[in-house]
Amino acid sequence: MRSPPLSRSDERRLARRAPALPLYTPEERKRRDATGWTLVQGLLAPVQFLIFAASLVLVLRYLATGEGHFAATVSVVVKTVALYAIMVTGCIWEKVVFGRYLFAPAFYWEDVFSMLVLALHTAYLVALWFGLLDGRPLMYLALAAYATYVINATQFVLKLRAARLQQESDARLAASPGAAA
Repeated sequence: MRSPPLSRSDERRLARRAPALPLYTPEERKRRDATGWTLVQGLLAPVQFLIFAASLVLVLRYLATGEGHFAATVSVVVKTVALYAIMVTGCIWEKVVFGRYLFAPAFYWEDVFSMLVLALHTAYLVALWFGLLDGRPLMYLALAAYATYVINATQFVLKLRAARLQQESDARLAASPGAAA
């Protein structure tokens, strides 16, 4: 005898209770921990964020006062170079850990959104290089790129936090009495 189909609310309730797949398999975690690219990513991420924060201040200052266009422009270029560096090294890291340069299942949506971040930052450079936009519109493009960067960075932080919590939970379960039973 077949069970009646589940309602949407029952499906959602079951999905919330279903255990989340771990971000890393044990083998991927070993590769992650063994590669120097993990350290590179761990260093570049906060450096890029600091560059972003300083640049954001300069861009907003220019938009508010009309002062400091050159400094704001240079800061966006530096931020974009930092983004390219973290993306290239991130692709190498992903290849080492997951066996593919981009779109590994564990980071698929983060990588998809990263393409938008890259596209907007690159559009800024193209518009700057070819003089396609003047000061204010160019800075608004920078702000759009920065908004996507913040969303993407948040995606990664939340994903890595979830992985850390999963790892801690796994360690507690392994250490609990009767775990080996």
